[in-house]
Amino acid sequence: MQSPKSSIRVGTGAGFSDDRIEPAVDLAERGKLDYLVFECLAERTIARENLTRLKNPELGYTPYLVERFQAVLPACTKNGIRIVTNMGAANPLGAARAVRSVAKALGIANLPVAVVTGDDVADIVRRNPQLPLMENGEPVESLLPRMASANAYLGADVINEGLATGAPVVMTGRVADPSLFLGTMLHGLGWRYDDYPKLAAGTLAGHMMECAAQLTGGCFIDPGKKDCDDAVNIGFPYGDIQANGSLVLGKLEDSGGRLDVMTCTEQVLYEMHDPASYITPDCILDITDVEFAQDSRHRVLATGAKARPRTPTYKVVVGYHDGYIGEGEVGYAGPNALARAKLAEKIVRERLRQRGFTYPEIRVDYIGMSSLHGMGVGDQKRPEPYEVRLRIAARSPDRKAALAVGFEVRTLHVNGPSGGGGGSNAIREVLAVKSILIPRTLVKTEVAVEGAL
Repeated sequence: MQSPKSSIRVGTGAGFSDDRIEPAVDLAERGKLDYLVFECLAERTIARENLTRLKNPELGYTPYLVERFQAVLPACTKNGIRIVTNMGAANPLGAARAVRSVAKALGIANLPVAVVTGDDVADIVRRNPQLPLMENGEPVESLLPRMASANAYLGADVINEGLATGAPVVMTGRVADPSLFLGTMLHGLGWRYDDYPKLAAGTLAGHMMECAAQLTGGCFIDPGKKDCDDAVNIGFPYGDIQANGSLVLGKLEDSGGRLDVMTCTEQVLYEMHDPASYITPDCILDITDVEFAQDSRHRVLATGAKARPRTPTYKVVVGYHDGYIGEGEVGYAGPNALARAKLAEKIVRERLRQRGFTYPEIRVDYIGMSSLHGMGVGDQKRPEPYEVRLRIAARSPDRKAALAVGFEVRTLHVNGPSGGGGGSNAIREVLAVKSILIPRTLVKTEVAVEGAL
């Protein structure tokens, strides 16, 4: 068994399913990492991948898994970097087998992959229909006929267990974003799972790094106001974590973007509903005393994180089918463009009514005018635009009704108003999510190794 180190370096390989691949390769090749973490699951991702798996039992993992591992495995293998990722989504075992196939094609004959399972709690939810939904207090029973998935946010302990197998890759389904990172610290630094001052530092580190380029300038950039170097090639962050809990966040000096007190201050507030009580599966994080200090040009020291003991429950995201959204778009340009777009809206609404369709929810946007803040800001009306794009979208449990929305928008091209063009229409099935809490005692996790160690 590996002895704990005095410090480790953990890099971010992805911040969401469709993130760029090159920055992870750069870190793997030049970042002197111990671990590379890929966080690739959004709220609805597992529900979506469950539907994919129904069509093909071998799939159900995130779509870019093969490309990512093809890109980073050579450097990670050469440099002894261990990979932790939730790219397994709805099929961690299938993902592990896909990774092993990639490794074999690259000349890595036997790549063991530790597979974490147990986050899929759909059967537990079905046996406990009385559990209340966090959003409205109603029993989850109301969603069961339409449920597509139910996955618990597991914690850092299962990552630690996966790494303890010695496998170079740990593949999971749903694990809380910061926990993917904290698990590397439990393993690499030998932290106890009840040492809350250290869990606070590790959870802060994971929270800061989980969204990759958000920390290194991506969502920070505002030209002329908040600039950064080489916005085309923004680098991903890493964290240097000491055994005593000291945390320095950094990026490669010659990579694009920026990492400083300003970018860190913005990122620490990301999705932070209550800065004094950020609930994770590992602890309840308190960032109210967190401070950032510039250590060097692209390195920032983070201090002051505190934590209280973890709760006795796991949060579970329940994905369910929620009908369809049909939409259509058409553009108008030139004098009187807005008036023509408004007339087009009236025509579509009346056409749908005459055809007998009703919708529980319909949304109309004049893109460039109203889609974010409505038609006016206070008493100030916006100037008449030279061009405007009309978007009409409606939700319906009836697929035919949803299809009719885009159809009617498309007919505007030759049926008027004048000057409409660039139309498009689409329909998509809606996968919605709600949340419940379930006792940890009901969730049974397991770690197994695919391939010989």
